[in-house]
Amino acid sequence: MGANDSMILASTEARLPADWRLASFDITPRTRLIFGNGSVNRLGRILDGISSRRVLLVTDPGIVRAGHAERVHRALSAEGRESVVFSGVRENPDTECVDECLKVARDFRPDVIVGLGGGSSMDTAKGCNFLLTNGGRMQDYWGVGKATRPMLPFVAIPTTAGTGSECQSAALISDATTHQKMACLDPKAAAYVALLDPELTVSQPAGVTACTGIDAVAHAVETAVTAKRNPVSSMYSREAFTLLVPSLPMVLRNPGHLEARGRMLLGAALSGMAIEQSMLGAAHSAANPLTAHCGVIHGVAVGLMLPQVVRFNAVDPQVRLVYAELAVAAGLGEPGASADRLVDALIQRLEELLDAASMPRSLKLLGVDSALIPTLAREAAAQWTARFNPVAVEASDFTGLYEAAMAGR
Repeated sequence: MGANDSMILASTEARLPADWRLASFDITPRTRLIFGNGSVNRLGRILDGISSRRVLLVTDPGIVRAGHAERVHRALSAEGRESVVFSGVRENPDTECVDECLKVARDFRPDVIVGLGGGSSMDTAKGCNFLLTNGGRMQDYWGVGKATRPMLPFVAIPTTAGTGSECQSAALISDATTHQKMACLDPKAAAYVALLDPELTVSQPAGVTACTGIDAVAHAVETAVTAKRNPVSSMYSREAFTLLVPSLPMVLRNPGHLEARGRMLLGAALSGMAIEQSMLGAAHSAANPLTAHCGVIHGVAVGLMLPQVVRFNAVDPQVRLVYAELAVAAGLGEPGASADRLVDALIQRLEELLDAASMPRSLKLLGVDSALIPTLAREAAAQWTARFNPVAVEASDFTGLYEAAMAGR
């Protein structure tokens, strides 16, 4: 090997990605993913492979008003399936909401559950499935793998491009008494089918499009760097980010842009697949107490905290390189640029997306009282997602993150 060859080899090694040492993983795809305009009309035929004569449709009043529940009902009826609708889903569902759905399920005795709507509808449907098939209370399933019996087949049909719940095996349910958000994860809760029909997302109000879109972007960014990331989750994160970043401004400017809607919907689902493998980090840990104590909408809270967390995490050289790779993948900079410059470009684009979504850029503008910061920081540090952040984060670190977000810097 000549001197030039050695120099080329050394240069190549220096540019290897931060995750060159492959992490171990054990992945079993659980969900059939169907994507396409009008695909919801095929729902009755899609269910042919399972016993599915009686279908419980779990949704919210807005989805009923938009006509989507009726569209699903027609698709089921066309194939001779009986369905009943529970339309009492509330935002950030709690144990009381799940119990109300369970009562309808017990009376109807379905053999399939369909969640139609945003993450709240899908979480409520999953929560109902836990209790209908395994008994007990939602608190019994807080954690991982607590269900001991098989669950009913679950079909997820998102009408928002945000949570990615359709591709996750977790139900996020709040305790109605303590308001603690419980993550109930079990492979048996994963969807049998995730049906992605971009046409169903066009009816979203502008505010919902903005909040869920920012949430999906945050999922792509956080899953890319968590301590649990692996080559497969990284692939999902990068592809999701490249789909979401250019598409979100398009749907905000032109809500009827069906191609951009489709890219948002697919990007959100891929982010959900990344979460399933990689989990989330400090931005979500910081967002949840803001929602619980201050009523800040989740997408607003996580969007505002995300640039602060990227700055915090980027002090780690490996994490900085992963952020740089994410920026390059989305066309935010050239591959030869310095990692610092690429991270700056990533943060700038995240802030531009917040502006495009008309979101406040400081906690002060949201009316958050700075006296709450110690409480927020203590609770953020106790969130389950905090332990997956790539840089160790304590309550004192969250205090700094909230203070920076309070000032909007």
